[in-house]
Amino acid sequence: MDPVTNPYSPGAGTPPPALTGRDELIERVRVVTERVRRRNSTKSVLMVGLRGVGKTVLLDTTRTNAENAGIHTLRIEAPEDRSLPAMLAPELRRSLIRLSHVEKAKDLAERALRGLAGFAKVFKLQYTDIEVGLDLEALPGLADNGDLQTDLQALLTAAGEAALKADTALAIFVDELQYVAEDQLAALITALHGAAQQRLPVVLIGAGLPQLRAATGQAKSYAERLFEFPEVGPLDELAARQAISRPAKTAGVDYTEAALDRIMEKTRGYPYFIQEWGKHCWDVARSSPITLEDVDKASRATVAALDASFFRVRFDRLSPGEKRYLRAMAELGVGPHRSGDISEALNRQVTALGPTRSSLIKKGMIWSPSHGDTAFTVPLFDEFMRRMIPEFE
Repeated sequence: MDPVTNPYSPGAGTPPPALTGRDELIERVRVVTERVRRRNSTKSVLMVGLRGVGKTVLLDTTRTNAENAGIHTLRIEAPEDRSLPAMLAPELRRSLIRLSHVEKAKDLAERALRGLAGFAKVFKLQYTDIEVGLDLEALPGLADNGDLQTDLQALLTAAGEAALKADTALAIFVDELQYVAEDQLAALITALHGAAQQRLPVVLIGAGLPQLRAATGQAKSYAERLFEFPEVGPLDELAARQAISRPAKTAGVDYTEAALDRIMEKTRGYPYFIQEWGKHCWDVARSSPITLEDVDKASRATVAALDASFFRVRFDRLSPGEKRYLRAMAELGVGPHRSGDISEALNRQVTALGPTRSSLIKKGMIWSPSHGDTAFTVPLFDEFMRRMIPEFE
């Protein structure tokens, strides 16, 4: 079939042609943002899940919905090598400038912008990656003490007061939140807590790997009272089938039941993999309906594409010792696995492997579902490791 009309959209954060099975979570975020705008008590939302479950798509979808409802939003992606102040400053500047165009909020928005100027100036030495242009002079005493927890709280309080005056809310959307350093995450949690105590319309909608739950608790012991942690997992059977069949149906193409069964088996319901299999099945098939034979043929191309991009980009960041650790996990199966079983497979002591395990957690390759357990954060990575390193010694 014509690849030009291929409806599927595999990619990092690329919206799927049919966003299925996520209505409840999308509505949950809508309720939270609307409640905070009305100064009703609510918790911020931190979506957690493995790679490939569509967290970024959900974050962007809910942000678009919030903007369409008149809520002011900030959008940040937290890479491993950027500081939170550097990522937050330019986005906060943009939102405050928008708020300053609301006549009744103008003075408070400009006050917050002056606070941001002082904040950026005082932290420029500590966080050298801060780059934000501001025409206003800093307001002495506002967010410029040099203590991140105190100053970020003062800054978000000032921004929240401007949003309140404008009859809106300030919703901060952060992707890959697990990469924010602990002290900076603690400062953000403190700032959100302060805003909540004053019933200011400021809320965080975040997304990250499963270790984000533990990271927030380590940063601030009261974090569990400030956040909801909805888990974003694979799609259920019905939603997964709809995600693969609806886009094709819209284009006048069907799948046989056997073909759909095989795609479900191969993808395990993970949205990203569904898009990859759909794309390659479409390109391989000559006509409708797409058959089991088409899926089997497309699977070879799909696995090769995943190995060359989705999996390989993560594999290439690993040290030899880290690769061997993950290969030992793969040898044991899908997981989770006990740390003792991994160390036994490697013929090493658990304590000796501690630094390697910690490094892999920091890189977002593994996480600990419970004490002493280790699991992959990337679905199907066990199969990939066995393909990359066929022999395990």
